[in-house]
Amino acid sequence: MHDKYPHKVLGTKQSLNAIGVLESQIYNDCGIRPHIYELFEDSVKCEGRVLVIEVEGRPIGKLFRFEDVPLMRVGEELKPMSDEMIFKILQEHEPDFSAEICKGLKFSDLDADAIDLLKRRYAEKQHNPEFRTLSNKQVLSDLHLISGNKITYAALLLVGKSEAIKKYLPQASLVLEYRKAISLIPFDNRQYYCGPFYIIVDQLWHDINLHNSKIDIQTNSYFDNIYYFNEEVIREAINNAIAHRDYRRNSETVIKLYPELFIVMNAGGFPLGVSRENLLEVQSTPRNRLLSGVLALTGVGERSGQGVDKIYRITLSEGKGLPDYSHSDNFRVELRLESTIKDAAFATFIESEQRDLAPEERMSVFEVLGLDAIRRNDYEHIPKDIIDKLLRRRLIEKRGKTRALHYILAKGYYEICGQNALYTQEQEWGLEQALPLILGYYRSFKTAKMKDFATLLEPHLTRRQVRSLIERMVPIYLTKTGIGSGTIYTISDKFVNGTNIISKAIGLGIEELIRRGDIIANVQNDVQNLDKNID
Repeated sequence: MHDKYPHKVLGTKQSLNAIGVLESQIYNDCGIRPHIYELFEDSVKCEGRVLVIEVEGRPIGKLFRFEDVPLMRVGEELKPMSDEMIFKILQEHEPDFSAEICKGLKFSDLDADAIDLLKRRYAEKQHNPEFRTLSNKQVLSDLHLISGNKITYAALLLVGKSEAIKKYLPQASLVLEYRKAISLIPFDNRQYYCGPFYIIVDQLWHDINLHNSKIDIQTNSYFDNIYYFNEEVIREAINNAIAHRDYRRNSETVIKLYPELFIVMNAGGFPLGVSRENLLEVQSTPRNRLLSGVLALTGVGERSGQGVDKIYRITLSEGKGLPDYSHSDNFRVELRLESTIKDAAFATFIESEQRDLAPEERMSVFEVLGLDAIRRNDYEHIPKDIIDKLLRRRLIEKRGKTRALHYILAKGYYEICGQNALYTQEQEWGLEQALPLILGYYRSFKTAKMKDFATLLEPHLTRRQVRSLIERMVPIYLTKTGIGSGTIYTISDKFVNGTNIISKAIGLGIEELIRRGDIIANVQNDVQNLDKNID
């Protein structure tokens, strides 16, 4: 701007032709996704360029840091945030939007069929059939969805008519987009769902299921069907999006469906105290507590914090990839679920181990996470108590010692996926397994150094384990000469003599068996030929 009145717009060249780069830099530095665009004082000549950067307001209870320092404005300057201000922000609590009264909403705006469905599901979940005999108003009052003649937003969302939702809360709509490939930008089909949640959630699953497929897996006499889109997982993902989204933001909940991927995006970041890192560990505070509570009481959703557990546990138990929340930020939560089955044997292994167990005896989400990490050979961060539980259940096996200690899945997994040889390769090696390889080496080369043994046994033993094994073979099996790197090992005379005695004993034994007529004579020739080959 020009310094003097009337402060003519001179324009700026800041980030000229590089708005996208500026957006990326701000996001990388601050974790904030801005909206940046240009305005021109003279739009015809494109003069007087103004760069506009729109940043959404800070989420409640969230500190933003620049270079790891939270800042606040003091006059015209930015200063490190005071302890009082940090404490004040961290103590903020999100109000329960769903419990607020929707002004102007009337009982005639509520859907009788949706209320009847709410009654039925509550009666089934709570084993209380008499609940269905109560009046609609009594039911809504008992569940705190109304207060006298005042109706909450939770009631509007759960049992409100489509017209009322469009009038009072249009952003509560859900959008389902289907594309045949992830690379496609235009959608092949797009549908809007605006109505009482108790009704549209079934319609939504019906439409998603039209694009579903399954694979059949046989284990012994059992047949298991694994669907690309598991109904429990998809419904729970949708329930979470509805229960935890921020309805003050004017954007719908969007579901993107591909043959190999399911994505659900809802407005508002994670609830207070929750992040991608602690998603499975903390007891979250629902953004819409009344709404979440009614969904749990009617069996539509899980209690707070358990829905995500179910998503992880079922998804991994079906041999699919980890649920992905990495595209979430402070302004939205995005969950991505892969539909393709990466390891059908892993799914069959878990199913076969739990098929006959009572629900309370089955594996927790953390045990399933531990098994998946061990399957991927990435188990450094598995808590020790989870490792111990898996060992006690005999779902994993321990291999090696000290620094060479590692874990593998139980034998049953390798049998299911037809990798018996790989399981055998993972067996702990001792003298019985190593001796044939060492003797075979000596038949060709006569002498060996420690580095030769290390190379020979490298797939099965560490260098330290090889050294310990070889030293234990001296002097019974090997003779050691020299020192340091010049040490040479040869087959010991004691071992050769012992082998010769054993061969003679076998020969005498066979001659005696032939004399008695227990075996035919040509077996002796075969044994003698075998002895020659061994020598």
